[in-house]
Amino acid sequence: MFTGIIEAIGTVAALTPKGGDVRVYVQTGKLNLADVKLGDSIAVNGVCLTAVDLPGDGFWADVSRETLARSAFVDLKPGAQVNLEKALMPTSRLGGHLVSGHVDGVGEVVSRQDNARAVQFRIQAPRELARYIALKGSITVDGTSLTVNAVNGAEFELTIVPHTLAETIMAEYRPGRRVNLEVDLLARYLERLLMGDKAAEPQQGGITEHFLAEHGYLKS
Repeated sequence: MFTGIIEAIGTVAALTPKGGDVRVYVQTGKLNLADVKLGDSIAVNGVCLTAVDLPGDGFWADVSRETLARSAFVDLKPGAQVNLEKALMPTSRLGGHLVSGHVDGVGEVVSRQDNARAVQFRIQAPRELARYIALKGSITVDGTSLTVNAVNGAEFELTIVPHTLAETIMAEYRPGRRVNLEVDLLARYLERLLMGDKAAEPQQGGITEHFLAEHGYLKS
């Protein structure tokens, strides 16, 4: 588990094809690796990766086909900067929100606009994730815990303060940039709970308005 509070900006030093998937080497910059051991988790742009080698100035990790298919990791090239966060410890302060490091989908930056000292971004989410994105709710973008300031269909708006711009890779964002999205865990679990016994049946999709009305959650 993670908090979505980025600890350092790292650099992708190498991407090596290996047996049909990829092994990545991330140089971790100012991230303190003194308490990291083999098998520990580190979030890279919001993707939970397992350290399989620790040569000193970074770590190697394996990236599965599933991760490559579900995330914008496939867009990364050697030299790319990435957001880094070590796994949450029981004694850590929860400054953001609970983040699993399991990417739900890939969004796209639609616009960028200065707003006083902050920067305002609009991001287009995949249509199937729109129901989990709520006004003033939490969302994770490339591993960064953020507050949704406006929602319009599958588009949502973020206002990023100077500190976040300086401490994450968001300063690089321009229209057309693809970003990893993870929706709020609570929304995911709530949807599953509302399905009741139907959760054990094969599903073609998530909860629909018809399902909610049928089970008394919507009044006509």
